[in-house]
Amino acid sequence: MTVEETVLEKVKVLPPNRKQEVLDFVEFLESKEAVKSPRRSLKGALAHLNINISEEDIREARNEMWRGYTQDTDDEK
Repeated sequence: MTVEETVLEKVKVLPPNRKQEVLDFVEFLESKEAVKSPRRSLKGALAHLNINISEEDIREARNEMWRGYTQDTDDEK
């Protein structure tokens, strides 16, 4: 007996609500196997906005964001 035949025989004896659960699970497994289209990169998705951010811009933003957090404070004394 093949796997498919064994599964079918076992499903036949289940109550209707359990058969629905089996169907839901099989559909879930199918969805996991479905071919997914690759996601566009964030840069590609926002290309139409013509935003040009350099590494220097990012470095400046990081420095500004963290300014003051790396200095010693009087509270620790």
